[in-house]
Amino acid sequence: MPTLTPPQDCATMQDLRIQIDQLDRHLIEMLVRRASYIDRASELKPGEGLPARIPDRVEEVVQKVRASSQAAGMDPDLAETLWRILIDWSIAREERVLGND
Repeated sequence: MPTLTPPQDCATMQDLRIQIDQLDRHLIEMLVRRASYIDRASELKPGEGLPARIPDRVEEVVQKVRASSQAAGMDPDLAETLWRILIDWSIAREERVLGND
């Protein structure tokens, strides 16, 4: 995680925007790392006889995200919406590799 200036210590909008841009870059880096795990899942699933979409796992991930977001002070509905998009994208990525698109 990058070292950031706390929001209350940002004296100008420019200072604040620099911090937001830094956070955005970090979020992208984390999403790229997450995608690399999805790629590995698409390599492992065939050997374990697993499909790309496992509905119980999808709901487990969503519930964990909702709980984590609520504990962190984020709107859990927003987190769920974002994660469902991310999960659908991830499953589509796996299906392309698994040949189920």
